[in-house]
Amino acid sequence: MNALDIKLNEAFPGKVVRKDLLHEIKRAVNVPSFVLEFLLSRYCASEDPEEIEEGKKAVLQTIEKCYVRPDESNKAQAIVEQKKRHKFIDKIHVKYVEREKRYWAEMENFASKRIAINSNFYQQNEKLLESGIWAEVTLAYNEVEEDDYAFFIEDLRPIQIAHFDEQKFFRGRERFTTDEWIDVLIRSIGIDPDWLAERSRKLNGDKNGRRLKFHILSRFLPLVQSNYNSIELGGRSTGKSYFYSEFSPYSTLLSGGQASTATLLYNNQRKQVGAVGFWDNVAFDEVAKMKIKDADTVQIMKDYMANGRFSRGREVTGYASFSFVGNFDLNIPRIVNSYDHDLLVTLPEAFDLAVIDRIYNYIPGWEIPKIDDSAYNNNFGLITDYMSEALHYLFVHDSDYVGVVNSRLKKGDNIEGRDNRALQKTISGFIKLLFPTGQPTDEEFDEIVEYAIEGRRRIKEQLNKRKPDEEYARINMSYINKDGQKVVVYCPESKYSIATQNPRKDANVHVLTEPAHDNVVTTPVTANVEPKITQNHVLSDIIPGSETVEDGSLKEKTVDVQYGDTGYGYDDLFAEYLKGASIVMLEEPYLTHGFQMTNLVRFVELLVKIGDCKVFRLVTKHGETPEESTLISDSLQRLKNTLDDMDDVSMTFEYEFDENSHDRYIRTSNNWDITLGRGLHFYQNLNPNKDSRNFFQMGTYDMSLRPCLKTRFTFMKRNAKE
Repeated sequence: MNALDIKLNEAFPGKVVRKDLLHEIKRAVNVPSFVLEFLLSRYCASEDPEEIEEGKKAVLQTIEKCYVRPDESNKAQAIVEQKKRHKFIDKIHVKYVEREKRYWAEMENFASKRIAINSNFYQQNEKLLESGIWAEVTLAYNEVEEDDYAFFIEDLRPIQIAHFDEQKFFRGRERFTTDEWIDVLIRSIGIDPDWLAERSRKLNGDKNGRRLKFHILSRFLPLVQSNYNSIELGGRSTGKSYFYSEFSPYSTLLSGGQASTATLLYNNQRKQVGAVGFWDNVAFDEVAKMKIKDADTVQIMKDYMANGRFSRGREVTGYASFSFVGNFDLNIPRIVNSYDHDLLVTLPEAFDLAVIDRIYNYIPGWEIPKIDDSAYNNNFGLITDYMSEALHYLFVHDSDYVGVVNSRLKKGDNIEGRDNRALQKTISGFIKLLFPTGQPTDEEFDEIVEYAIEGRRRIKEQLNKRKPDEEYARINMSYINKDGQKVVVYCPESKYSIATQNPRKDANVHVLTEPAHDNVVTTPVTANVEPKITQNHVLSDIIPGSETVEDGSLKEKTVDVQYGDTGYGYDDLFAEYLKGASIVMLEEPYLTHGFQMTNLVRFVELLVKIGDCKVFRLVTKHGETPEESTLISDSLQRLKNTLDDMDDVSMTFEYEFDENSHDRYIRTSNNWDITLGRGLHFYQNLNPNKDSRNFFQMGTYDMSLRPCLKTRFTFMKRNAKE
């Protein structure tokens, strides 16, 4: 035993177990972990190798003899009838039947709902009357023909803890440092914390090796925090589903399939609350395959995820958290650097923006390595059942920790309504988990806050990608740290991605289906696509391509503009290629914001200065609301009127709306096609804060002096016959 093993055994005597023994036996039998650990603590509570080997044999023999498999229920009943009594390991419930005025026990795999039970058993074990407990049950056969039951319980020994002493748990926790306690929790779910720390330092440059540990700890949050909504998408074999199915009898895992209002939320026919009324956490496995059977399920889910309540004929309140887990095989750099894809592409189509916005934390599962034999903890950890009872206690005691968060959290910019709720719940969950009786240091609190903001920002970034307007645009959330400094928190995978930080407006988000590849795409996926002129454009077919002005100095080229670069005014980029073109066509789908319309005017000014363009044609889209559409139409008409009223300008301005417009490009009658990666809108905002604008910055008026966003321009010569 090492130092932490010794401390664990001293702090929690009788509540720890060798986790390597669990892994070894788990390979041979499909039995819940807490059942195996109950038996291991009985038969393998020794350091002597020979005694441990004998103990393992006893565990396997006990399981073979006593564990009831669902498909062998009839055989089990026959054994009791023939032998007159037999000991089983099964989950047992006790229900009061009103019309008979008596209690009946039910064993799940034994498949009998009418087992007589003495009142002493359920009075001593209250959970029998609630969610039920796993237990060693001695069943006897009733040979009295006048009785209306065949079996009765002769003896019952709970496998789950019948009584949890929270004060002993708190005293045990106080004996460990924060780092030690984090390792205890990770050990207790069977993972070696040193293995995790080593990979954390290599993968993320994380000096203290705690980032991956925090990812694993985040899985605990729905088990300690009521009405907590989280998502984890990542690679296979990282332990996502296994965690929620094995380590707490208060959590249920719904394997990929159909989710109905009746099973999940409320059954109107039976007048019975669904899964949210019976579990601390409902985990949705393989969320990509999740199917919503009835249309109102999503709406009711929205209400429930928002405040834990919904109306279904009557007001229903629940406390269960939602965990969405799934596999994610796509290339992360490709997605974050794409304008058209996001990190939620695997979610069901029924999950609209409102549902996603109610998710508080996105665990980046792609950072978590696959769990193999080298990852298993070979030392002591808390018995799963004891740990689950501790988590459940914390789950039902929210009010004890709210004040800590409210008194210490100093929010910075851009933390809005649902962001605030998400941060409060995530921070509260971590404090419950790591500091159930105390307070984190200032450094520890800042670490938790930063992680909480990152998890929420990851959600908000994807929302902004899907709807990049003002609604979700405030992604640069910040907090005030212990030194009084404002800290803006970023997601490491997208910090330097222009496509994620400044997404273009596109209502259509396509789902990627191809597998990940080793090559990393660092530019938007549309950057090298040749501009496509759709034939349904009324104006596109009148650029003849016959008007050729040959200038030997102009060549095909690609211009890569890096973030922060200057010297890229419209004159610098386009003027030489627009000279001699009598007709210029621009496809620029997005003109919703004031700066977008201003950039269009700047481009028109360039055409006026050159003086060769006789017809300027624009293809764009309407806004998402009637108000936006009206504003765009009015602005374009005003621009047209301005040009028509200028006596010294002979350029005609024409425009059309195409809701399928997507690409950004310029096409000229002198045979140049110019692909615009971000359209005309590739300049940084010098004054993002409306309350502290500085109009004296260089670049405010001369765009060649303004820092740019990262983008790409491709200049291609078109055949004169095209």
